[in-house]
Amino acid sequence: MSRITNTFKTLKEKNKKALIPYITAGDPHPDHTVSMMHALVDSGADMIELGIPFSDPMADGPTIQRASERALAHHVGLSHVFKMVKTFRENDDKTPIILMGYANPIEAIGAGTFVERAKSSDVDGIITVDYPPEECMEFTKLLKEKNIDSIFLLSPTSELDRVKLIIEQASGFLYYVSLKGVTGAANIDIEQVKSKVGMIRELTDLPIGVGFGVKDAATAKEVAKISDAVVVGSRMVQEIESSNKENLIQNISKLMKELREAVN
Repeated sequence: MSRITNTFKTLKEKNKKALIPYITAGDPHPDHTVSMMHALVDSGADMIELGIPFSDPMADGPTIQRASERALAHHVGLSHVFKMVKTFRENDDKTPIILMGYANPIEAIGAGTFVERAKSSDVDGIITVDYPPEECMEFTKLLKEKNIDSIFLLSPTSELDRVKLIIEQASGFLYYVSLKGVTGAANIDIEQVKSKVGMIRELTDLPIGVGFGVKDAATAKEVAKISDAVVVGSRMVQEIESSNKENLIQNISKLMKELREAVN
């Protein structure tokens, strides 16, 4: 059983929902990433989604694009991301770490090499935004062999046949994108999300996480009622962007605690 599956199982037994913050590795500075990861866990995160900096993050809005730009200005690449996870693991061998990124960096080093390095770094799950399910069966197979979960995005426009195809390959959980557009783009239509999540639940026992639009504690609370996990990305990155090195940990911890209280 993967860490991700075990975490969802444990939370379900406690009648709790998972809270998953997103940060970009290396933002605002590579030296802060691991400390931020630990602070988020200490403040209530059940898993962490760690973004791989990329020059053309097509699914991300301006806030997370700027986070990638800040990380890339410090020359943060895949090797640094894997090293950050390894360092995090020196003091935390329980919290699932999910890498989120794009196909280009994976293709650059080769899928096999990427999976080997992810495994040796003790990564638990991979979200690759621009790998369509029709074209990544071999990649998914490589991940499965190493007990790393393949987490796929589902959107409001995903048709039934495509949802079924994704479910066949997915593990860990399904990530439902709550709105049309990029991260942080609009307000969530809770009723629309509820309807779509209900349809997906009829097809699978996999947990369903919802993200791309959770802007505050009130929204997180509503999303938690209809999902198994709440993913908070742009709002967390905004907090990082508006902080300085003296108050960074304090500010993200405060936001995390507010979100935790709301989701509970």
